[in-house]
Amino acid sequence: MHAATFFDGVEWREGAVELVDGHLRLRDAVSAPGAPRLDGVIVGGFTDHHVHLQLVDHSLLAGSRLGRVVDLGGNPEVLRRLAVHNSGGTPSDRSATGDSGPAGAHAPEIRTRQAVEIDFAGAFLTAPGGYPSDRDWAPHGSVREVADVDAAVEAVAEMADAGASCIKVTSNSTAGPVFTDALFGRIVGLAADRGLLVVAHAEGAGEAQRVVLLGAARLAHAPFTERLDDDEIARQAADASWISTLAIHDDPERAIAIDNVRRFRTAGGSVLYGTDLGNGPMPVDLNPHEVAALREAGLDDAALLQALAPVDPREPHSALLLIPGGTPSSADPLDARPLTPADLKV
Repeated sequence: MHAATFFDGVEWREGAVELVDGHLRLRDAVSAPGAPRLDGVIVGGFTDHHVHLQLVDHSLLAGSRLGRVVDLGGNPEVLRRLAVHNSGGTPSDRSATGDSGPAGAHAPEIRTRQAVEIDFAGAFLTAPGGYPSDRDWAPHGSVREVADVDAAVEAVAEMADAGASCIKVTSNSTAGPVFTDALFGRIVGLAADRGLLVVAHAEGAGEAQRVVLLGAARLAHAPFTERLDDDEIARQAADASWISTLAIHDDPERAIAIDNVRRFRTAGGSVLYGTDLGNGPMPVDLNPHEVAALREAGLDDAALLQALAPVDPREPHSALLLIPGGTPSSADPLDARPLTPADLKV
């Protein structure tokens, strides 16, 4: 048994790590005086709040430092089956995904200790002819074109019944029609009736401002179309959270997004780590380019850890990651690696 400092997803705590039946386990404990201590700190698997699993080789999740992902646009039935498959259940509880995305592969059998929590929004909800209904990369069944309130009722119910944890709405005025204020607001209300928040893709002049005013609780991308003024930044900080996705942009959009994030955080806004995984080549893992961009926006180690929202390492299926040499005041997530039995040798 080794004493260890760990992050439970909210705060730093003290505990103990031991090898039980060939598996490393972390628990709350007060170690005996003189007990060996791990050199570093422990965290659970990190969260990527914006992924598209049908556009990548999702089998790679099992060997990554990610413990939770949120899929923000895909075929709801495919994602439902994939989420169950990765839940850590017994093999008899699992089914093939029937994945129709570019990866074209069924999810692998993942051992319980490697399970990755998968939350999902289901399909993109968009206005008829709106983004991304005309995109070749959008998997079959991943877009619902919503023309009126009746269609909105049906679409939100479909996603909720599939097990969605949020609703994804697109509002990209640079790529096609967007919802009217009235219909967007109605979708927000329908989602709220099912206990779900709305995550909005906002692109185009004034869209980030508009969707938050209409009730979107989260932006799928930190605003990158234009620099928000300080009053708007303050309003957004009070009303919504932003998923970063900074590294997908080139300048000038990248510089605009980083500037917005820097001021949003100063105003007290909540920034969540997200990569838009599937939007071009990137690792199915913690992305060093996104971490670097967040640091450029002013996030230090502590703020990065909050943005990464690691799973509580005491959870039965959580990965145990060691940040060698790390402390609660200084722990670089990019240094994280899986904890191994060798780390317990004295």
